[in-house]
Amino acid sequence: MASGDTNTSSPPENSPEQLSALLEELGIRHETDVPIGKEMTWYGVGGSASVLAHPAGTAQLSALVARCHEQSIPVFVLGSGANLLVKDQGVPGVVIRLDDPSFSQIKIEGTKLTAGPGVDLFKLVLECAKAGLAGLAHVAGIPASVGGAVRMNAGGAFGDIGSTVHKVHVMADNGQVYCRDRDDLVFGYRTTNIVAPYILDVEFDLDEADPQDVARRVKEIFLYKKNTQPMAENSAGCAFKNPTIIKPGYEPESDDGPPPPTQRVSAGKLIDEAGLKGHRVGGAEVSQRHANFIFTHPDCTAADVTALMEHIQQTVLDHSGVSLKREVVIWP
Repeated sequence: MASGDTNTSSPPENSPEQLSALLEELGIRHETDVPIGKEMTWYGVGGSASVLAHPAGTAQLSALVARCHEQSIPVFVLGSGANLLVKDQGVPGVVIRLDDPSFSQIKIEGTKLTAGPGVDLFKLVLECAKAGLAGLAHVAGIPASVGGAVRMNAGGAFGDIGSTVHKVHVMADNGQVYCRDRDDLVFGYRTTNIVAPYILDVEFDLDEADPQDVARRVKEIFLYKKNTQPMAENSAGCAFKNPTIIKPGYEPESDDGPPPPTQRVSAGKLIDEAGLKGHRVGGAEVSQRHANFIFTHPDCTAADVTALMEHIQQTVLDHSGVSLKREVVIWP
C-alpha cells in the first residue's frame, strides 16, 4: 500500500479516535463506544456513547467543556439515567459522567446543606433525615442525581425540589464558573431558568427537625410512591408532563377579557381515559398500574419507546384535545 493511502490519513472530525486523543491530551479518564443506553439508563435500551468522559474535578471539567465549545463538539451530561432515552444510533460527541468523588460531596453547616451534582437524590434525602433536616422529604422516591433533579425541578404530588434551593454554582459552556442566588432563580413546573449547561453544586436552605419525624415522613412518601407507581419495572418515571388546560365550563365574557382560568390535570388520567393502559408497540408498553409510565420488555428498542410515545400523544389529542409534552429527555 502506498504511503499516501487511507491508513495514514487523519480520523474524521469528532470521530471516537479524535475525541479520545483530545481527552488523552487533557489527561481525562475515558472510554469509547460505551453502551450507555442499555447499561446506564433506567429504560435499559438504546445506543452507545462515542466517548464517555470522567473528569476528575472542576478544573478538568472546565478544560474539557471549553475545548469542546471551541471545536463545536457536542457535549451531553449523564446523571442517573432515570429520565433519559438514548436513541438506538447512539450519541455523538462527548458524554460526561460526573462520577468522580469530588462531584458527590455532601456538606452540612447548620441548616445549610450543599450537595454535588453527582449525589444520588434518595441518598441526600436519607442524609437529611439522619441530620434532622426537614425540607427534602417530599422528593423521596424520585430517581435522579442532584444536578438533574435541580435542572428539571423534579417533584411530584408532595412538592418540588426547587422550593428549598438557596444557591447554585454553575459552569458555562466556555468553562467559566459563576453563582446563581435564590433571588434570580425561578423554578416552575419541571423547569428552571438555569441556562448554564453544567451544575457544580447546590445549596439547600432547610429546617431543623426531629430526625425520627423526618425519617417517618420520608418513609410515608416513599411507600405511597411504591404503592402507586411501577417502581420495579424498567421505566424512566413519568413519560409526560401533566398538562395545563382551561377549566371546564369556562365561557369568556368578551374577546378582550382576562386570561381564562386554568388547571393542571394528570397526564396519566388522560392516557388511561384514552384506553391506552397495556398498549404495546414492539417491546415498549404502557403500564397497567400507572398510565404515565412506559416500561420496556427485554426485546425493546429505543425506537419502540419513541413510537409508543408518539402514539400516546396522538391518541390523547384525538380523544381529549390535549397535547402532551414529553418529560423524558431523548438523546441526541
